[in-house]
Amino acid sequence: MLPVLLIVDDEKSTRDVLCAALEDDYEVYAAANGKAARAILESEPVDILLTDLRLGGESGMDLIDYAQTLPLPPACIMMTAYGSPATAAEAKRHGAYYFVTKPLNLDEVELLLKRAAHTRSLEAENRELTASLKPAGGLDAMLGDSPQMQAIFNRIKQVAPTTATVLIEGETGTGKELVAKALHSLSNRSSGKFVAVNCAALSPQLMESELFGHEKGAFTGALQRRIGRFEEANGGTLFLDEIGEIDKPTQVKLLRVLAEKSIERVGSNEPIPVNVRVVAATNRNMQEMVATGAFRLDLYQRLNVISLQLPPLRERAGDIVLMAHSFVQDFCKENHKAPKTLTRASLDLLRTYSWPGNVRQLRTAMEHGVVMSEGQSISPQDLPDYLGVAPLPAPSVAVQNDVRTDFRLDFSTTFNLEYITQQTILRALAHTQGNRSKAAELLGINRRTLQRKMAEYPDVFKDFLA
Repeated sequence: MLPVLLIVDDEKSTRDVLCAALEDDYEVYAAANGKAARAILESEPVDILLTDLRLGGESGMDLIDYAQTLPLPPACIMMTAYGSPATAAEAKRHGAYYFVTKPLNLDEVELLLKRAAHTRSLEAENRELTASLKPAGGLDAMLGDSPQMQAIFNRIKQVAPTTATVLIEGETGTGKELVAKALHSLSNRSSGKFVAVNCAALSPQLMESELFGHEKGAFTGALQRRIGRFEEANGGTLFLDEIGEIDKPTQVKLLRVLAEKSIERVGSNEPIPVNVRVVAATNRNMQEMVATGAFRLDLYQRLNVISLQLPPLRERAGDIVLMAHSFVQDFCKENHKAPKTLTRASLDLLRTYSWPGNVRQLRTAMEHGVVMSEGQSISPQDLPDYLGVAPLPAPSVAVQNDVRTDFRLDFSTTFNLEYITQQTILRALAHTQGNRSKAAELLGINRRTLQRKMAEYPDVFKDFLA
């Protein structure tokens, strides 16, 4: 698989020379300005960015700054006809690997590109190795750069080594179980078991037996002794999810266990000591439940020694892109697909959606996008309909009836060539519902040439570059 190279220069002659010289060894894309370049960086997995310092009224430094914010930043090389030691030093501070002056020496450029591609390859191998060695659990399983999540991470690290009971509150899908697992992994109980119980999934009749176990013959169907979740978690952590769903009688028994640190199996009066740390979670307003008498105040106080409030995803929009990119790569790997990126239009859609299902819903939306995407990027049309994706305009009847030869580009004519090229590409893209690979096939050109043509006219193809 060839490294992906993006060439950005406002001089068409320079772009054409570099593209012609390098397209045998790289998958080459070209852009005339920063706007078109950013669109490509967001939609294609670019390995190397080769950009001029001056891009009309824009600066290549700004483009490199932008590239460094991507989940997998490309290796950056700066070109300029205005070279100086100070400019070179500034370019490196912005993240440029190398600095090359114009007029360009193609041999020098090719050598720098080979070095950058090799460095990029080593970085990819290092990421894979790091990922394979990363322990499951702890804070490594959680994502978030927002101030809210950084505060949660700091609280987890502070609380985890203690024996305090923790109550995690937050909407459905905010990651309460991940927090519970992190508390366990970072505690001195990490060698013990982490046992999770979904209280909402158990009837009141089963809850007591599930938590405390039962003796043989304790009730009809109890054919043998069974240990409960407290005994199973002895020496470790018991996670009681949806604690607000347990009935009043079980609340009384749970309160006694927390106070006495021992349990009694159903059908037995013999106390069994248990050394268990309890972490509870709920998506309900526990203070309101206490006020209405639905939940015991004394049990609430026992559980709420330490409180962790998880913010909903809509209140930390800055984490959406970070998590979306991570989920996409996870699902690409899981489904044996090449790495994909999210287009700018897709990212804008994710940022503006309210995410009532929070992180869990975002994860399933990214799985949908990976499965439905046919190319290297995930466009809005690949995402679930509930995000409010506007469909691409339907092709006209004439376009639908066109055959492949009607789409082929003839670059030999000089009569209004620019307009004909633009309109022919637009018709092919509309016919294929925005699929660039299929559009290129219809046009009789390769995908790199199609991308290059689209990048030359970013305003014309903005709906398809997004």
